[in-house]
Amino acid sequence: MSLTFIFFLGLFFALVGVVPPGLLNMTAAKISLKEGHVRGIVFSIGVCVVVFAQTYVAAIFARYLSKHPEVIDILRSVALVIFVLITVYFLFIAKASSQQQIQPKIKSKHSRFFQGMLMSAINMFPIPYQAYMTITLASVGWLNFEQTSIISYVAGACMGTFVMLYVYIFFFDRIKSKSLTSQKNMNYIIGSITGIISIITLVNIVKDW
Repeated sequence: MSLTFIFFLGLFFALVGVVPPGLLNMTAAKISLKEGHVRGIVFSIGVCVVVFAQTYVAAIFARYLSKHPEVIDILRSVALVIFVLITVYFLFIAKASSQQQIQPKIKSKHSRFFQGMLMSAINMFPIPYQAYMTITLASVGWLNFEQTSIISYVAGACMGTFVMLYVYIFFFDRIKSKSLTSQKNMNYIIGSITGIISIITLVNIVKDW
């Protein structure tokens, strides 16, 4: 596959992963509204620096797993259980929180950059998500684990994350009035996504029996 195609694969799946309203994109939007677009973008760049590292680690981990199919089978079964539990939690257990998050008043652009890095580092979801996606893409022949392909995919994932944060920053005035951003609907969105992933994972497990 061409490096351009692999780049856009990374961009697309990163976009999908960041679409649901979450801590990072909502924080970027709030910073932009309160302190201006520049600081929102600086925060987003900090996020993307860590996303680049996380996606690279995920791809390297996926490359290791691709050489040890017996480990993949075990992890896939574990992943199915985890995704099912997450789906059940967000669809049936999680309740909307009425508490408002208090955002620290940080004025420095550099502070916003490092805040983005810190918050992105705390969010470990991209590593298992991207590891799963890269293994899946490799299994259908759309991705290989050569270094140039990995870098291209990681760069696409980094760009996809930045694009979605950028969208939240500049269109938050429209988005925030929609019911999409309510905590309850956000739970449904996350639960639906993990539910779909659970079904795909289950189908792959059954096919290999």
